[in-house]
Amino acid sequence: MATVYDVPPNKLIEEVSKEIKSMEGIEEPEWSKFVKTGVHKEKGPDQPDWWFDRVSALLRSVYVEEPVGVSKLKTKYGGKKRRGPRPEKFVKGSGSIVREGLQQLEKAELVEKTDKGRVMTSEGQSFLDDIAHKIMKDMAKENPELSKYL
Repeated sequence: MATVYDVPPNKLIEEVSKEIKSMEGIEEPEWSKFVKTGVHKEKGPDQPDWWFDRVSALLRSVYVEEPVGVSKLKTKYGGKKRRGPRPEKFVKGSGSIVREGLQQLEKAELVEKTDKGRVMTSEGQSFLDDIAHKIMKDMAKENPELSKYL
């Protein structure tokens, strides 16, 4: 059975994003149309459904790095802030986006909060593994050598 580790992350996030749009408990906040994803960015995201992509990426990050907290995820989604003639400096990403995304994943019962941080629930793990298996099947049609992972 293929897992999250066996498929390319961008394909997984894209497929999970499609599935998450129809889930109950995960919806795009009103303020998400007007925000930047961090102080290091000049503009907000161009994609209309960027919220679902970010929540999908958060879900994958919790799967891969669990237990994980908001601060660690803020660091992951940070970047270099340009400061004019002064040297660039690393800054963390938006905590509100990470926090709201994790809270929505908790409502959907894909992630749960523990003393050490957020961890996957069994439903969340099977949800991601099923999507990874489906992606691996599609990839095996194009490349028969990958069928050994199924």
